Amino acid sequence: MPVNLIILVAAVIVAFLIFKALLNLLKTFLSTAIAIFIIVVILNILGFTPQDLMHEIVNLPQIIKHLSSGNK
Repeated sequence: MPVNLIILVAAVIVAFLIFKALLNLLKTFLSTAIAIFIIVVILNILGFTPQDLMHEIVNLPQIIKHLSSGNK
């Protein structure tokens, strides 16, 4: 079996694995983007703005620290 054929087969396998990984990454990105969009739309319907959501995300470490310390 010629060496060039072995290298060609290995290159095709590596290219397929990279393509599969990129496709999985794209699916993960799209599903996350759609989930975030749906959450923002639902919050918007309930009267919350995206700025309210960002404010809570920025304050999330302090909120978690406050809740874990047991202070009320």
